[in-house]
Amino acid sequence: MTGHTLTRLALRSATVGYVLCLIVLPLAGIGWQSFADGWGRFIDDILQPQAQAALVLTLQAALITTCVNAVFGTLSAWVLVRFDFPGRAFLNALVDLPFAIPTLVAGIMIAAVYGATSPLGAWLQRGGIEVLYNVPGIVLAMLFVTMPFTIRALQPVLMELEQDQEEAAYTLGATPWQAFWRVTVPSILPGLLTGVFLTFVRALGEFGSVVIVAGNIPLKTQVAAVYVYGEIESYNPQGATSVSVVVLLFCFLALMLLERLIRPPGERLPAFLIGKPVPS
Repeated sequence: MTGHTLTRLALRSATVGYVLCLIVLPLAGIGWQSFADGWGRFIDDILQPQAQAALVLTLQAALITTCVNAVFGTLSAWVLVRFDFPGRAFLNALVDLPFAIPTLVAGIMIAAVYGATSPLGAWLQRGGIEVLYNVPGIVLAMLFVTMPFTIRALQPVLMELEQDQEEAAYTLGATPWQAFWRVTVPSILPGLLTGVFLTFVRALGEFGSVVIVAGNIPLKTQVAAVYVYGEIESYNPQGATSVSVVVLLFCFLALMLLERLIRPPGERLPAFLIGKPVPS
């Protein structure tokens, strides 16, 4: 073997070993523990009323979070790329703040703003809106930790997108909304889909901020990650790993769908996702 061949083999072996140690082996371990007592025990674990309620609440909150971030993340990325205004650099830096601070601190921040002792929290409670220890608090926590994903996925795409196509659409009589939906969206769709799906899978597994604001009330405000933690503390690792496998399955299917949707041109996007040309 030549030195070049040995180097390539060493690099490939190191990469495969790295992935095996950090991803494949832990996945195999949790899968083995989940099915150690057979399929019957696994089904019984995920069909427990408390486990079902936690999974359903997690999916609902993650979907709401994804939809909100898809809209406001797209608008935020558009504003940060297309407009120049005082404080833009500061605002752009703030977008990365959820990446930098611990999620537990994020939960404490939300509790400080929306708690019953804060002016805003007290005002909302007088209006019959309870944020903490309720679904709105869970969604707010997920929104905070997932906010950067859509924005950061779209910004590079928008920076590379030429505006001449949009201007041509205006020349042909398109309204700003038509130009955005039929010209801009198809061009940025791979980046948008990436941000949306990453938001969804990140929200599914959120723990640190949610455990502060949700209150961990079984059958009401207990999300899957908090349920898993509770089962570990209750010395029921089998039940914890069974629910964890379900969450992992949702994440894996979402990422597989993302890979399917953002394939190279020619087989990348379904026809119904591609905008039609602006009529003249």
